[in-house]
Amino acid sequence: MTTDRPLIRARGLVKRFGDFTAVDGIDIDVPAGEAFGFLGPNGAGKSSTMRMIGCVSPPTDGELTILGMDPRRDGSAIRARLGVCPQQDSLDPELTVRENLTTFARYFGIPRRLARARAGELLDFVQLTDRADSKVEPLSGGMKRRLTIARALVNEPEIVLLDEPTTGLDPQARHLVWERLFRLKQQGITLVLTTHYMDEAEQLCDRLVVMDGGRIVAEGSPRALIERYSTREVVELRFAAESQEDFAGKLAGIGTRTEVLPDRILLYVADGDAAMAQVHERALTPASVLVRRSSLEDVFLHLTGRTLVD
Repeated sequence: MTTDRPLIRARGLVKRFGDFTAVDGIDIDVPAGEAFGFLGPNGAGKSSTMRMIGCVSPPTDGELTILGMDPRRDGSAIRARLGVCPQQDSLDPELTVRENLTTFARYFGIPRRLARARAGELLDFVQLTDRADSKVEPLSGGMKRRLTIARALVNEPEIVLLDEPTTGLDPQARHLVWERLFRLKQQGITLVLTTHYMDEAEQLCDRLVVMDGGRIVAEGSPRALIERYSTREVVELRFAAESQEDFAGKLAGIGTRTEVLPDRILLYVADGDAAMAQVHERALTPASVLVRRSSLEDVFLHLTGRTLVD
């Protein structure tokens, strides 16, 4: 039976730990088949939200329904229909690659023969068939990550939760994981992920929220967020001087916003070439110039700041 009801719905969702409020009254709707992302600095409330959606941490207040059920009452039934890929791989190093899948399948009551068949299909999907009988320990980080994703799919979940799915991977491994996750999207599986990689969010997410201080400060597609909170292009200027600040005043009026960093000045502009013409008209000669399109990282830093949060 099809329904327009979102698979995940939160209204005024709150999570407190003693006097500390980790999630402060957020609203979320995630429809079926969407790739939905949570972005935010450390301590923003992303992981606490994911743990509530994963039915391992009960909400303190507000409404939360997953697959039309209440996690406070129906946690076991919901978990049976979720796939979870945690940030830290929790694979069993004593088992083979295949056994990690077949053993995990038994937790869901999947018959042994079906579990073995499904493990074969999943190993083919994550391109680990040739390592099926290898132990986990010698696998590369990228292989372990792909195996963890395969394990999250053993129970044929309707929603897959991915916490920092490519942290610590080299570029080639990251792109292979992205390809596998994109294929899951094509199959209609709903993905919910947290990530610190802005390019990952742009690649994978149909829609995302930026969280800061336990609240949602922005929501939309990656493209819509860039259009709303940044400019079409950014000009990065580096001047041969001890302080870039000395040149900031001379750039006043070029573009919609200027940001001075220790090693460069950022001009947020509609047209990078036109902005550079204005720079040269003012007899300014930067040591280096980079004109690029605005990215989700520009939006993220604009909304949450550049200060490191512990």
